Amino acid sequence: MPAKRLRHLAWTACLLSGVLLPAAAPRADDVLNRLAAAAPELDREVLSLALAARTCAARTRDVGRRLAVIDYSRPSTEVRLWVFDLAQARLLHAEHVAHGRGSGGNLPTVFSDVEGSYQSSLGLFATAETYTGQNGYSLRLDGLEPGINGRARERLIVMHGADYVDPDQARRQGRLGRSWGCPAVRTAVARAVIDALKDGQLLFAYADDPGWRQGSALLHCPAR
Repeated sequence: MPAKRLRHLAWTACLLSGVLLPAAAPRADDVLNRLAAAAPELDREVLSLALAARTCAARTRDVGRRLAVIDYSRPSTEVRLWVFDLAQARLLHAEHVAHGRGSGGNLPTVFSDVEGSYQSSLGLFATAETYTGQNGYSLRLDGLEPGINGRARERLIVMHGADYVDPDQARRQGRLGRSWGCPAVRTAVARAVIDALKDGQLLFAYADDPGWRQGSALLHCPAR
């Protein structure tokens, strides 16, 4: 019997027996479990929401393999930024991150997309180009949720390094220094974190904000 015919019969037999020949993509639960194990301090529900928002966004755009998660329900004195490589289910960075001075003291409580509010915004952002400005090496962010973070570029909400993101000083004074709404990180790690996230990756900013959680289209993705 010709070799081609033998291969066809073998393939058909595999299908009939329920065996999938190509390697199957990891299940969503498997990815969540692996990422949660890599970052045990990150609340599992927050991570699950970030992955759900990413999945929804992926229906209409390229989303990259990297995902940053900020949990603003944690105080600024704690690590609350995690950067993952999803393809390898690997944690790349776990860092302190500042919030906007208009959002609150050690624990931010109010968020907006209003110019001049100096408040942080919630939701899903796409990362864009880098540039060097008054805060040094910086990363532009584009909000993907109109009315929630859609004016991020207009408001100059970017990721950058800042001397006031100092965990030791935060422990002494009871909070990190605050930005004008930007997710600022330690100067020492800014370039590495930004390079891990630039050019079309995603950043998800969470807080226990009922209005955002109920109104976010990416957290309530319609069924296909």
